[in-house]
Amino acid sequence: MNRYILILDLVDEEASIKQYEAYHERIPQEIEKSIRDAGITSMEIFRYANRLIMEMVTDEKFSFEAKAKADQESEAVQAWENLMNQFQQRIPGSKPTEKWVLTERIFSLN
Repeated sequence: MNRYILILDLVDEEASIKQYEAYHERIPQEIEKSIRDAGITSMEIFRYANRLIMEMVTDEKFSFEAKAKADQESEAVQAWENLMNQFQQRIPGSKPTEKWVLTERIFSLN
């Protein structure tokens, strides 16, 4: 089991943020299937203002590369990503091709 924390910003407009949240109240079955098929066993998204924080828990078969390849080959995922793009903006300092940016853990109280 691995856990990843990723961040992303939304367009900072209240109506846009509400619409984004409404889309996530019930995601399409094809999107949920693509997430689970990739080996993601748990996913949660939290929001503060227009900043999103995603926690992903994955099994041993998960890889970012395999997920990206499967997403590119899925019409449903591409349609979902295109829809979500209108609400999202890149984190300052991220690459032009990055949406969700993987964070680095700097502290753990275990």
